Amino acid sequence: MEYNSEKDTLIIPEYGRNVQQLIQHAKTIENDEERQAFVERIVDLMMQMHPQNRNLDDYRDKMWRHVFRIAEFELNVTPPNGHQPSAEEAYKKPDKIPYPQNKARYRHYGDNVQKLIDKAVEMEEGPKREGFAGVIGSYMKLAYRTWNKEHYVSDDIIKNDLKTLSDDKLIMDDDASIENLANNKGGPSNSSSNNNRRRGRRDNHRGSHKGRARGRKRK
Repeated sequence: MEYNSEKDTLIIPEYGRNVQQLIQHAKTIENDEERQAFVERIVDLMMQMHPQNRNLDDYRDKMWRHVFRIAEFELNVTPPNGHQPSAEEAYKKPDKIPYPQNKARYRHYGDNVQKLIDKAVEMEEGPKREGFAGVIGSYMKLAYRTWNKEHYVSDDIIKNDLKTLSDDKLIMDDDASIENLANNKGGPSNSSSNNNRRRGRRDNHRGSHKGRARGRKRK
């Protein structure tokens, strides 16, 4: 009896051991034409195992690449596209997408900020664009404080960062004030709410005083 622990490891388990054994057998076929025809039938079998993907573009090419992987790239056959995959290209790590070094230190603002900035840059110059830039600056200030709560962030820091991220296209006036969204959450400020409450109490007091005065006159 042969135990699973004694069998070869499945290189691509989804195709099962039978497909792997067929591919290993194909490597022993000496005649080139017979070997080619045998592997083509294996590819057809693999495609029948996943019929829902048969109509996908390049799916047959994918099956051929898997055949070469299972054969450990020791199989002398030619895929329909004429290209024999190699181990080097199969296991090659994808190239890293370079992040612009001049903007790498602004990643704490997030991708959404950059998208907003790009949108503002496309707007026509004028009050709407300036107002939108101010909103972006407010959001940047909130993001900065969330990222580094111990560090004081001034309006000048936000203005300079906005200028850099927009490639010098969004420049706020030196005397422009950037509102902090964190302070504007939850509606009106405490001072305005207190003023409204005091004003309401004064109005109620006047109303009750006038009512008593009218009552005395009737008597």
